Amino acid sequence: MGGLKDELLKAIWHAFTALDLDHSGKVSKSQLKVLSHNLCTVLKVPHDPVALEEHFRDDDEGPVSNQGYMPYLNKFILEKVQDNFDKIEFNRMCWTLCVKKNLTKSPLLIVEEDAFKIWVIFNFLSEDKYPLIIVPEEIEYLLKKLTEAMGGGWQQEQFEDYKVNFDDGKEGLSAWELIELIGNGQFSKGMDRQTVSMAINEVFNELILDVLKQGYMMKKGHRRKNWTERWFVLKPNVISYYVSEDLKDRKGDIVLDGNCCVESLPDKDGKKCLFLIKCFDKTFEISASDKKKKQEWIQAIHSTVHLLRLGSPPPHKEARQRRKELRKKLLAEQEELERQMKELQAANENKQQELETVRKKLEEAASRAAEEEKKRLQTQVELQARFSSELEREKLIRQQMEEQVAQKSSELEQYLQRVHELEDMYLNLQEALEDERQARQDEETVRKLQARLLEEESSKRAELEKWHLEQQQAIATTEAEKQELEHQRTEKEQALQEAMAQLAQLELERKQALEQYEGVKKKLEMAANTTKSWKDKVAHHEGLIRLIEPGAKNPHLITNWGPAAFTQAELEERKKNWKGKKTTE
Repeated sequence: MGGLKDELLKAIWHAFTALDLDHSGKVSKSQLKVLSHNLCTVLKVPHDPVALEEHFRDDDEGPVSNQGYMPYLNKFILEKVQDNFDKIEFNRMCWTLCVKKNLTKSPLLIVEEDAFKIWVIFNFLSEDKYPLIIVPEEIEYLLKKLTEAMGGGWQQEQFEDYKVNFDDGKEGLSAWELIELIGNGQFSKGMDRQTVSMAINEVFNELILDVLKQGYMMKKGHRRKNWTERWFVLKPNVISYYVSEDLKDRKGDIVLDGNCCVESLPDKDGKKCLFLIKCFDKTFEISASDKKKKQEWIQAIHSTVHLLRLGSPPPHKEARQRRKELRKKLLAEQEELERQMKELQAANENKQQELETVRKKLEEAASRAAEEEKKRLQTQVELQARFSSELEREKLIRQQMEEQVAQKSSELEQYLQRVHELEDMYLNLQEALEDERQARQDEETVRKLQARLLEEESSKRAELEKWHLEQQQAIATTEAEKQELEHQRTEKEQALQEAMAQLAQLELERKQALEQYEGVKKKLEMAANTTKSWKDKVAHHEGLIRLIEPGAKNPHLITNWGPAAFTQAELEERKKNWKGKKTTE
């Protein structure tokens, strides 16, 4: 009963805090009366308006604090609660009072129904102290459960980074911070809304509704012996089966106790994966969808029956209790360690004080020893100073005598050095006179040489000027000759072009003469043939009559193009004329 009371107080605390509008820690009496009436209704506790009026009947009309409301809540409501009320309805009533005030307005990946389930899970996992918080260990446990339900892998490094950024002065998260953490999708990246919602519902069923396992299986009827598909829900002391998974039409319950057992059956009647649940008065034959599901159900039912025999709570509640006990143990160990550290620190401070006392004594003894040492050193210094003064006086006398001897020796050396210097000066003076005489001679020689060089330079300068003028005249002459030669070259080029033109003309005339020659030759041959024929006829008819023939001609020149149209004499004449023209140009 104590555990149930603690769970109820957590949800009521949320409702009371939500009614505290000005955050003063107090709620008006009228609102507390309405809250009490609603609690009695959902918890199925008889409502006693007289007791309520009696409890709040006083002269103070102001609001009531949480501590002032607790006595009435414990005496007239919580102590009368039986385990026959609807927990979901109770939580939803408290949720309705606090959700509008506290739920964040920022967009989340989850709907309000999922936020309500997270809020109920928070009340289940939160610490038993107020204000309610959920510690990082329980946050990690819940996030792992959600990740497994979504079929994803747990990112321990990501959660460690999240814990590093956790506020140092903050022990955990509030319910609304937990809803925002899960709703913003930080630990469910890549998952859609439906997957996250299904995971929240699965964890809610396990932790809040004590659903250890659920799923579809075939059940054999007791009367008609037919097989029907049902949705089975395993809880710590009962297996309920429904028409479908919406849980609206419950068809029956299999009540479990420590005497129940589960057995595997061989396949028969066309059914596979069979197992048997034996209770006190009934036996149930069930067929799973596959061997894996069959083994999982048998193991889950066997574990549940074993817990009933031992009288242990459901596994998740037992695990939560163990985690809380472990945290209490660690907290106690930490407090014990802090206490020991404080004791050690106190002992250390005592030792420090003792050491400080010893140190002061040692400092006093050291100061006395230093004083004595100072006196001894002062005496030693005085004796040493006296001895040093006598020694200094002796050194001073000896130094004065040495200085006098050194001074006499120095004066003698200076006198001898002066004599040597005078001798050197005399020799140097003679050498300087000789050098001066030689320099005068050299200067006279150089002066004569310079005069001769100046005369030669003037003559050379005049000659160079003459050469320069000649060179300028030569350049001018050369320029004129160059212009003349350029003019002659131009004329020669023109003459050459004219000669080439004449040569081309002569070539044309030669070709024409050759053609005339061929024509004349043909005519001569024809004439010769004609004359021969006439000669033969005349000789034949007239006897000794001879025709007068032309005389012999000079031989013609033969060229690459055939017989020339001119004689050797004409060619010689033409060559002579051409050479004459070339010489003239």
